[in-house]
Amino acid sequence: MDIKKYVDFDNLEVAFASKNDKTLKRIHFVFSSMGSSAMVKTGTALTKLALKSGLPVKGVIKRTIFDIFCGGEDIEECQRTAEQMSKFNIGAILDYSVEGEKSEAGFEATTAEILRTIEKAGKSAHIPFGAFKVTGVGSFDLLARVHAQKLLSGKETSAFQRIRERVDKICGKAHELGVKVLIDAEETWIQEPIDGLAYEMMEKYNTDTTIVYNTFQMYRKHALGELKNAHQVALRKEYFLGAKLVRGAYMEKERERAKDLGYSSPIQPDKESCDKDFDLAMEYCVWNIDKIALFCGSHNEQSNYKLCHLIEDCDLSREDERIYFAQLYGMSDNISFNLADAGFRVAKYLPYGPIKASMPYLFRRAEENTSVKGQSSRELSLVKREMERRKGK
Repeated sequence: MDIKKYVDFDNLEVAFASKNDKTLKRIHFVFSSMGSSAMVKTGTALTKLALKSGLPVKGVIKRTIFDIFCGGEDIEECQRTAEQMSKFNIGAILDYSVEGEKSEAGFEATTAEILRTIEKAGKSAHIPFGAFKVTGVGSFDLLARVHAQKLLSGKETSAFQRIRERVDKICGKAHELGVKVLIDAEETWIQEPIDGLAYEMMEKYNTDTTIVYNTFQMYRKHALGELKNAHQVALRKEYFLGAKLVRGAYMEKERERAKDLGYSSPIQPDKESCDKDFDLAMEYCVWNIDKIALFCGSHNEQSNYKLCHLIEDCDLSREDERIYFAQLYGMSDNISFNLADAGFRVAKYLPYGPIKASMPYLFRRAEENTSVKGQSSRELSLVKREMERRKGK
């Protein structure tokens, strides 16, 4: 099989068409820094100290790592970034990246901001999705108690009901405006109530088309089976299943917790098993596309190539709204821009928020690029090659 028959992720002229030389140099600097684990750890510690001490470092942060991985500090700045991406037929997914809220007032404020992203998407053809984490609108600890089937106090029962109401308010607004909304996956020990809320929303809002998507982390051993089961439930209850597939984001934390507490790790035994289940999940979704809408969140070139072939082999349109490719803003532009150039539907997660409040997200991006084998080096290699190509013109 000619894997590059429909798209070529090595076409760097297309991949970096939106970046000028100055931007490429900045990206080169950031990913060079991420290549060193020691530099990432030192830089993270110094940045935390500087922000805590009130030193004037926000400008430096914004011009480097923030501008590369975030769309802006507010929705208006994100709008400009989204419009720029739309010139290359890439949609935006507004993702309010502020983390760590623990108060009811904080949860309400985050809910209000998420609703603003949905409203913005409802007015913008190039913002097809909204996205949120349930822990942004409710207590992590409470979700853990619900997951563990602990007996809740009256106060906790009321608090969980407020979480349900916030999730319903977000999904209801998305349904009203015709905006697709992604409910992100989180740690396995809080995932069951998140799944429950997601399917409750699907049953309510996915009767005519797919509005609500749940996320399946395929580095979990049982994720493929959970996807198939969710499909069967959706068929029985007569609603469309929205399936966002990712490999996952909490692997090290999951393994450490399983080891510390003495239970079997929920994580796949190796990368090959994860890759196999991810691709099988893609196949399952495409083969059942009449009742499943697929959101393929992957930075893996082979999986993206395979999905292109699945779409063609099943004689589906590249513009089919039921199938989206997606990557994070600031990463894998060689995949995103070449897919969009070839006519497939593509969107990028566009995180935003005040710089200080967005730092946990940015620290995680830095750590992941260091820990994921080949990720930062691959990004750096692509940028170097494009810089050399431009010099040789």
